[in-house]
Amino acid sequence: MADERLRKLAQVLVHHSLELKPGDRLLIQAPTTAFPLTQEVFREAIRTGAHVIAVETLQPALAELLLREGSDEQLTYVSELERSRVEQYTARLYVWGEENTRALAAVDPQRLALYQRARQALVSRRLEREASGEARWCGTLFPTHAYAQDAGMSLSAYEEFVFTAGMLDAPDPIAAWRRVYEEQQRIAAFLEQHDELHIVAPGTDLRLRVGGRRWINCAGKQNFPDGEVFTGPIEDSLSGTICFSYPAFYEGHVVDGVCLTFEEGRVVKATARSDQAFLEAMLDVDPGARTVGEVAFGLNYNIQRFTRHTLFDEKIGGTMHMALGASLPESGGRNRSTIHWDMVNDLREGRVYADGQLCYEHGRFLI
Repeated sequence: MADERLRKLAQVLVHHSLELKPGDRLLIQAPTTAFPLTQEVFREAIRTGAHVIAVETLQPALAELLLREGSDEQLTYVSELERSRVEQYTARLYVWGEENTRALAAVDPQRLALYQRARQALVSRRLEREASGEARWCGTLFPTHAYAQDAGMSLSAYEEFVFTAGMLDAPDPIAAWRRVYEEQQRIAAFLEQHDELHIVAPGTDLRLRVGGRRWINCAGKQNFPDGEVFTGPIEDSLSGTICFSYPAFYEGHVVDGVCLTFEEGRVVKATARSDQAFLEAMLDVDPGARTVGEVAFGLNYNIQRFTRHTLFDEKIGGTMHMALGASLPESGGRNRSTIHWDMVNDLREGRVYADGQLCYEHGRFLI
């Protein structure tokens, strides 16, 4: 990605997504591959008067080493530094920039589950702080050859895809995202007036309730690029079956052909064409893993292809996604879990009914 694009991205992240101001305490979590973007964000953050309290360098190879060779005691050890860090920042930027997106694919899922369970309290506390407004966060992506390869593109083509998805080619990207917010708010307001959603698509016939929950309008604040509305469904309301159109990616694993059947809000049957053992292991991570913490509709029509990265795939215009596990508290969702696993379903051949009223067809809301 050209330097000018990185500077533009950094400006959007600092001024629109994180809204940094003098005195803010910024934590940057990014791999070494993303250093060009980290540098531009650091520069822009300093110019606002914020304090960059730490640049945490993510090293997937070290995580793999711990998961493969660490003892159970080492996997479950949570240091005071980890606990303290959750309380220190007022803004957090997380950058995906993997060189190998399958680095953890051979790790025993039971060991991964053990590691995650030990950090459930930290995950819950982080979500609480960020949901309450006490802290802000944003996740974004730095293009790498690994992501381009997963997407079936050259690196230059993938960079252009990322650039376009974020509307960074607009004369004023921040103004463009504000317009997205206005359009999506109309949809969120409509959904908040209804309770039961009935989703029908190939392999899918699912009912759920959302009455009293808040629909969150995502327009570049917590993810960049963005383009979705989501809520936390009433935890015991899901019934029926959903078969996801696209492979589900989580912690280096690719689980294809996931079909989930729900009764009283919990997964009672789960099948997949590949990596069934990993799917079952994640469902058994903790009591909340079999409950849906998020349901959402993808509304970014600049994203029209599946790229094998959830940041983009869950935003594809004409799709919906659900996350097994932790609710995002700002939606009113109450489910707690160490995992938050997004799975994407194409609705361009589907329909959605809100309290019996057809409101969505052919990948678009009809309101």
